[in-house]
This record gives sequence, C-alpha cells and structure tokens, in this order.
Amino acid sequence: MARVERSIDVGVPIETAYRQWTRFEDFPHFMHGVEEVRALDHGRVRWRVTVGGQEREWDTEITERIRNSRIAWRSNSGTSSAGLLTFQRLGDFRTRVMLQLEYQPQGILEVMWDALGLVARRVSRDLERFKEFVERRPPDRSGRRRKAGPTAKRARARRNDAGGKAPR
Repeated sequence: MARVERSIDVGVPIETAYRQWTRFEDFPHFMHGVEEVRALDHGRVRWRVTVGGQEREWDTEITERIRNSRIAWRSNSGTSSAGLLTFQRLGDFRTRVMLQLEYQPQGILEVMWDALGLVARRVSRDLERFKEFVERRPPDRSGRRRKAGPTAKRARARRNDAGGKAPR
C-alpha cells in the first residue's frame, strides 16, 4: 500500500469547507481525472475516474463521518484504497483540511507514478484546486457558500426579474 498525506489552509469557515467536501458531485470541478462521483446512499459513494487513459469505476463506503471534523472511507470494490479527511478550525474564516490517503497502485505504470511522487503531486494540486473552488463560491445570506451552478443562475435571474429583490 502506498500512502500520501497532504494539507491545505482554506479561507472559509470550517462548516463551509466540510459542506463543500461532502458535495461529491462537485469533485470533478477540482479533482484531476475524476469524471463523476455520486452518493449511492448515505454511506456509499460511486467513483468514475480516468487514470492513464483508462476509465475505472469503484464504490467506497464512508466508515466515519463527524460533522465539521472528519470523514473516513474505504473502497469496497475495484481499486483498493482508504482515506481520512480532517478539518481543523484555525479561525472564523480559516480552516485546515488534511487528507491521508492509502491506495494500492495497479499495474506497472501506477507503481512508477507512485515511485516518482506523481500521485502525491496530483493530490497536492487537487487540494489547491479545492481551495480555489471553495473560496470563490459567493456566500448566501447566512454567510454560507452556495453552489454557483444552474440553480444559483436561475435564482439570480428571478431576482433580476423581481427588480433586484429575492422572490418569496
């Protein structure tokens, strides 16, 4: 088993960082090679990724989930992997996100990538993209970051149609 540990400080409240990380459908926006991630139910998640030009799919099981604190998981099909993500409050608008990942490289290409540190670099870049992604989300009225997808665009259009006021 190979192991990677990385952390990053993000400029959002701990609740925002945790909430964004649990929006699995957003992972393709900041994780390289991730095509789709979706929750199957409260404790299982399906991953579809492209690695070295090959598409792979597997399921993970969330083994521990403590709101605004930690998420642990392990694969139960396909690629053998396990991980732990922790969130540490550094201030009102600053959170440290730490990722610990264990995985079994598959095939000679993945063994070489691991030996060259390419997997660890990819994880670091994915965390950097997560930081950019979560920090650029505009906060809603409660101070929470909201999704800037089609739903937010429709809400902005409705506000514009209502003379700048939120519809009731």
